[in-house]
Amino acid sequence: MARIYSRKHGKSGSKRPVRKTSPKWVRYKADETEQLVLKFAKEGRSSADVGSILRDEYGVPNVRELTGKRIAEIMIANGIYPKMPEDLFNLMKRAVAIMTHLAVHKHDPFAMRGLEITESKIRRLGKYYVRKGRLPEGWIYNREQAKLLVK
Repeated sequence: MARIYSRKHGKSGSKRPVRKTSPKWVRYKADETEQLVLKFAKEGRSSADVGSILRDEYGVPNVRELTGKRIAEIMIANGIYPKMPEDLFNLMKRAVAIMTHLAVHKHDPFAMRGLEITESKIRRLGKYYVRKGRLPEGWIYNREQAKLLVK
């Protein structure tokens, strides 16, 4: 099936090897990995940043294989995860950046289209998170609130 906004088909790309346990060469145990996740989360890093740091600097290929929990689950269990879901917040940051671009370049049709697409993704993801209970009932995307939230 084709993608919604990109005229592309398929899911080609590299895949992670299927494993249930972590490799033998990993130096860190499950509790040490959880402590590292909490340390970086308290510094204000997102779960994606924490995963990249653990992979690149500490040699932890996959936190879920070591601990049995995802990074976000560890953060939620310790009350560190932000109230706004990370992917929704990143889309809002992108929308605000496009809006600031459009404030200077009012007649940029490609940026206008990009803003429309980004905002529709935000609305669709917002509906999903309202259904799942991660956002309050009746949550609605608003450009002004997004600007205040991101800045």
